[in-house]
Amino acid sequence: MKSFLFRLYLAWMSFLAKFTTMEENNVVVLNGSGRSGSNGYLFYKYLQLNHPEYNVTLVEPWPSSHLKWKTWQKIGAAKYVITTHQPFKVRKRQVNLQFWHGVPLKRMGIMANNTRYKDNKRNQKLWHKNADIVTSSSDLYESLMSACMAIETKKYVKLGFPRLDYLTKPSITKQQLLQDLFHQTNSDAKIGIYMPTFRYELEDQTILSKIKSGNFFAVKDFDAKKLNAALKAQNQYLIVKLHPYEMRLFTNFDSKYSNIAFLNNDYLFENNLDLYELLGDTDFLITDFSSIYFDYLHLNKPIIFITNYLKQYEKTRGLLMGPYEEITPGICVKSEDDLIKILPELDNQQIRNSRLYWLHLTNQVQGDNYCEQIFNYMVKH
Repeated sequence: MKSFLFRLYLAWMSFLAKFTTMEENNVVVLNGSGRSGSNGYLFYKYLQLNHPEYNVTLVEPWPSSHLKWKTWQKIGAAKYVITTHQPFKVRKRQVNLQFWHGVPLKRMGIMANNTRYKDNKRNQKLWHKNADIVTSSSDLYESLMSACMAIETKKYVKLGFPRLDYLTKPSITKQQLLQDLFHQTNSDAKIGIYMPTFRYELEDQTILSKIKSGNFFAVKDFDAKKLNAALKAQNQYLIVKLHPYEMRLFTNFDSKYSNIAFLNNDYLFENNLDLYELLGDTDFLITDFSSIYFDYLHLNKPIIFITNYLKQYEKTRGLLMGPYEEITPGICVKSEDDLIKILPELDNQQIRNSRLYWLHLTNQVQGDNYCEQIFNYMVKH
């Protein structure tokens, strides 16, 4: 019922917004990705800095039932409507530029084990009706997205993603990041970041209980003191960036340990940063089933995969490719002890070759200024 009423609200406000005069140089960014690798937010920053001739409005969070009428007028007046999740526009003459928010690894839409047929059919219709330009990075990306959302091939344009510009050109220095999060100065430090996927949908309260207790890996042998000592021995520091839902489970983000720190959205919003504006300062990534590793390949740095809930995740939602060990260019571990054992040596030539292989599969875009390519294509429509 709540979902139906929200769709009704969107339909009504969209109808009213149609009566606003549309201007050719108006752009609105409907950002549903927060500050965790948001193509929308980073493209908004790019437009503000490089194209002041355009009036750009950032709407976040999106979608929301608490938007002011003035905001809806901005949406109605935009020639270009940019989205990071479900495509949206209020009139046919608007151009919807769809970024999405990651190269898909997890099953979505009609491919997922935990979605409803009725919802999937509705989403397919919205993609068909509202998406005009879907930015892409590769044939593989297009195949994965269309398998899930039934997107027509004519909508894709290989332009890349705005977040990748910021990934390779950090907005703050590594030393500043170390100082801000760990309150330390160490020119030889190696910084890792742990970014798991959305584990709530595993529908397992024991996992959430572990996370709430401080066991952010949700492993059976978690020992923060032991982990911190191992990191310290290797001159490594670990940033823990949990999914926003999991972050809400914590009442206190201050770590008691010298080499472990939590990164929450407050730090990003206070400094007007997206996660990808500092991700390039890190030296290695730890994740599980998050598609962030496809982007991290652009840095050509070590990736560690924690697989303790792999079978459960494959059953609950599913992955688009497999076997998992064959599609993950890094070391797979199932426990904290496994992780500690590999900390001294995270990389080798075989793994580096595998990273390059997957980078070539997932990125076929020429050049490295993705925002500029996207802008130049967008304004022709």
